[in-house]
Amino acid sequence: MIREITLNGRLVKYELERKKVKNINLRIKPNRMLYISANDSVSDQYITEFIISKTDFILKALEHYDELARYAPKPKEYVDGETIVMFGHSLRLKVSEGKKNTVTSDYSYIYLTVKDRTDYELKKKTVEKWIKKEFVNKVTEICKSVYPIFEKYNIEFPEIRVRNMVSRWGSCQPKRKIITFSMPLHEAPIGCIEYVAVHEFTHFLHPNHSKAFYQQLEVFMPDWKQRKAILEKTNSFSE
Repeated sequence: MIREITLNGRLVKYELERKKVKNINLRIKPNRMLYISANDSVSDQYITEFIISKTDFILKALEHYDELARYAPKPKEYVDGETIVMFGHSLRLKVSEGKKNTVTSDYSYIYLTVKDRTDYELKKKTVEKWIKKEFVNKVTEICKSVYPIFEKYNIEFPEIRVRNMVSRWGSCQPKRKIITFSMPLHEAPIGCIEYVAVHEFTHFLHPNHSKAFYQQLEVFMPDWKQRKAILEKTNSFSE
């Protein structure tokens, strides 16, 4: 059920879910919707008071998401002159019509050829397929370059995957020997992608974000904080 509450003059919508939980849980998603979970014994009045008690936290989070939305890049149109960012570099798109759907690049321009240049979905699909292939190749190359640091710890080279993740730059599954990178990282400078790779490889030694993990990360990459700061300027992902 979607409900509404006014906090310091701002109308806020929230969804209340009744389930078997010990405490009242509050989450705020990028769509600026609040999600509250509480057990059946908690009254509506108590939940309202709980939300009001979190006013400063809620409004600060909503303002953060408002700012992200304000500066979020507009959807691509896949037309001549449009900019596509790859590995920290802005490339200009050139679109032409031909017998095959192909993409090439000299890393100044991206040359998109499609059978029908008026077909938006075709252009989108063709470019995204090329970006994913380039990204997979690059993160695999980066992982191979940092792997020797970890090989001496008897860590096997993992399976490398990429997928769209809306809240993480990367993830590591130590038991399954898999490292996954978020597709939006294809826009990040190489040094930032290297940071994510080393961060995720370090999870094979420390599968959490403990003090020991960060001490080990510091040994492997002394400037990791600077690289992370650059990454955080463009998005709000977390490892």
